[in-house]
Formats: sequence, structure tokens, C-alpha cells
Amino acid sequence: MTVPSARTYAGWLAIVRILTGVLWLIHGIPKFTNAAAFMPPNGMIVTYVQRGLANARSPYHDFLATVVQPNISLFAELVRLGEVVAGLLLVLGLFTRLGGLIGIILPLNYLAARAGLGSASQWASADGSMLLLSAISLVLPTGRALGIDALFAPRRERKTVIVPEVVPERPLDGPSAPRP
Repeated sequence: MTVPSARTYAGWLAIVRILTGVLWLIHGIPKFTNAAAFMPPNGMIVTYVQRGLANARSPYHDFLATVVQPNISLFAELVRLGEVVAGLLLVLGLFTRLGGLIGIILPLNYLAARAGLGSASQWASADGSMLLLSAISLVLPTGRALGIDALFAPRRERKTVIVPEVVPERPLDGPSAPRP
């Protein structure tokens, strides 16, 4: 059995990274193109925060009540900007670890707002999947294949391995043995 090369693994990880970025863009771009449907005072973010206040447990409930709700416009901008930035960074393979980190922070907040951090069914949702897919780009250098991060990666020098020539031994006694 032969093991695939590191280049093969890197290619598959790059595909996972790019698809994760596309998913983040699919979530984030409509929040810009149809801002009225997402932004306060009548957008989806208001309903989402109200549901979070009804469902979330302390200390996240307190965070929603004292920090997010009074500054809901700022947090709405941060959410939509975060989704698009995470998507762009992952698609381009630029600062992929940062894109992965943003892609982890967003769904963690979504899960906490639904009181889903302790629920296996919530972790199995789209938010849990996005968290996992984004985590791959945080912990692995996925941007080094098919990404801009490859331009900034340190170059490894290939070491030339010298294999000595194998010379068969001659028997010491017999016709070809050296004579004293």
C-alpha cells in the first residue's frame, strides 16, 4: 500500500478550505445586498438577538443584554463583515488561519445564542459544521496549496540524498581471491 504524497493531501485540504470560504460568502453577501432584511431596526438580526435573550444562558445572556442589544447596529455590521471576510480569506488562501479563527468565533456565538453549546443536536447543525470546517483552516496550513499563503511560506530546501554504490563482495578464497 502506498501513502499519498503531502501534495495530494494539501490539494484536498485546499478544496475543503475553498468550499468553506464559499459557504461563508453565501451566508454573508446577502446581508450586504439585502441589508434591510438583516440590519436593525426591522431586520433579522433584531429577531435573532431577541431569541438569544430568551434562550441563552448566563453569562452569554448577560453579554447579549448588556453589550450586544445596546450596540446592535455595530454587532450586525461585525456579523456580516465577519462572514464575508472569513469567506474571502479562505477562498483566496490569504491569512487562512485568521479566516479559520473568524469562522470559529461566528458559529460559537450563534450556538451560544441558541443555548446550543451543550446540545449534541445543535453541534450537528450547519453552525457546528461550519465551525468544524473553519477549524481545519485554523489548525492546518490549508492556504499553502492553491492559496496566496504559499507565497509567504518559508521555502524548504530539498536535500539531496546520496546513496552509496553497492559493490558485490568477492569471495576471499577461490580463483578470484587476491594472492599474497
